[in-house]
Amino acid sequence: MIKNTIRTFVSRLFAAPVLKDKHRVYSHEQHKIDRRLVSRNAIKVCEVLQQKGYDAFIVGGAVRDLVLGYEPKDFDVATSATPEEIRPLFRRARIIGRRFQLVHVVFGQEIIETSTFRAPSQGDQHTDADGRILNDNVFGTQQEDAARRDFTLNALYYDPVKETVIDYHNGVADLKNHLVRMIGDPEKRFREDPVRMLRAVRFASKLNGTIEPATQAPIRNLAGLIKNVPDSRLFDETLKLLTCGNAIVALEQLRKEGLHENVLPLIDQVLRQPGGEQFVQLTLERTDHRVRSGKSVSPSFLFAALLWRLVDINWKKNLERKEHPIPALSQAADLVIDTHISKMAIQRRHTADMREIWFMQPRFERRIPKQIWRMTEQPRFRAACDFLQLRAACNEFDSVLAQWWMDLADANPGERTEMIEALTAEQQAAGPATAPRKRRKRRSNASKGNASGDTAAGSASRPAAS
Repeated sequence: MIKNTIRTFVSRLFAAPVLKDKHRVYSHEQHKIDRRLVSRNAIKVCEVLQQKGYDAFIVGGAVRDLVLGYEPKDFDVATSATPEEIRPLFRRARIIGRRFQLVHVVFGQEIIETSTFRAPSQGDQHTDADGRILNDNVFGTQQEDAARRDFTLNALYYDPVKETVIDYHNGVADLKNHLVRMIGDPEKRFREDPVRMLRAVRFASKLNGTIEPATQAPIRNLAGLIKNVPDSRLFDETLKLLTCGNAIVALEQLRKEGLHENVLPLIDQVLRQPGGEQFVQLTLERTDHRVRSGKSVSPSFLFAALLWRLVDINWKKNLERKEHPIPALSQAADLVIDTHISKMAIQRRHTADMREIWFMQPRFERRIPKQIWRMTEQPRFRAACDFLQLRAACNEFDSVLAQWWMDLADANPGERTEMIEALTAEQQAAGPATAPRKRRKRRSNASKGNASGDTAAGSASRPAAS
């Protein structure tokens, strides 16, 4: 800690003259960021740090989105203050991380991730055999922090107080040209953190742009390094790829670079199944539409859809063996999840929701009023109806019936009551041929025994026929 403090002090003391020659400052008239799109809590973090004499800026993807005119989903702050200096300034703040120590400043449901300016690798950082950095807590100046960021479009610093953007690596121009360019030597930077290869694909897809040739060149040869990435980070980055708003393009780019084998290894297998390509494409198209419309996307729903073809095939095989639909589906789901979940880095907490969405599908086939009420009370009922719409669009389910279920999901409680009462009246008017059959209650063994005993006794008491 003492070493980092000394390094930070020395860096601040000697770096200022160089800083003036190495960066460009964009005024509000030039960058045109709408301050109304900026989190009030992120502004407050910057204001508090600046009032205490520290430099503080909003950084990363938030600045990228703001320059493009989008409202960011989350906000990160970079500052000259160390984690120990940041924490006492806020009522709810905690230091987290080992590989990359930072502070989470908590405001209700929002967390502002606040990090100290980092220095680029000087060769003395702890790395693994492939060059991946395992410890990155060497503090530095703002200029050094910009040099260690991955891509030029992410090395932008927005001061919400002065409303200026500081650019060290021509990131604003690259952003306007939709060009993804690595800062520094691409191969070395990819080895330091293989996730950067996925981020390059995501940014290019999200911007509908291109990866700069020198940045793209080493990706295919280094694609195998993705297997060294922890499952939690891989899952997060995979989900960001699929919800970037241009998932189909991202998937094509993943396959082109050979990255899909370690990110979505089952995708080729799914696409080879009958109807697999149509189902995956429709899923991603609708996901892209939701993202572009500013709507949320459920990870459980998304992965349930991507794995459905494999589940459906195994379900049909079980049905051919005359198994009951629900147990047959349960066995199919277990097989797919147990075999493939680790390969896709899907977290276990999502599998329960995926199962619920899948297990509700057979129940949509028979509209029994009492069961319908119970179904509407399920937490994943709406998601299951959305899933049913996908199946109907791929001709797996009757589209008229699927729309009835969707109308029910969209209805308020009073409208649901009317719809179910109308269905009940319709079934009663149609007669027993269409009304759901009532199951006969099974008699207990004791009842059966008494009944057969009574019958035998009655037979014995009757006189024999002459």
